[in-house]
Amino acid sequence: MNEAMEITTFQLAKGITMKGFIAANTDVDEWLKKQPGFILRCICKGRDGRIIDMLLWRSAREGQRAASSIMTELSESPVHAAIDRSTVDWSIRTLWHRIDGSMT
Repeated sequence: MNEAMEITTFQLAKGITMKGFIAANTDVDEWLKKQPGFILRCICKGRDGRIIDMLLWRSAREGQRAASSIMTELSESPVHAAIDRSTVDWSIRTLWHRIDGSMT
């Protein structure tokens, strides 16, 4: 079973700052830590203002299961109002190559 990378890009909703967006993710981060197959999450902001939310999963199946569950299990999360839904682009892809570095 190969690991998978979930990548979601989007714009923040009007009036939402990056700091506010991260704060709105507190419950999502805690929920992710409990999901089978979850490895890591990184959130970045591009020069164009688009947010890039990347999650690494043990398998695409586990990532897809979590993605289909989050909308119902965290339907009341403030994160949903922080995202301009019309700009969301989501995909999950199987990794074919990964190299890890060490922090020395």
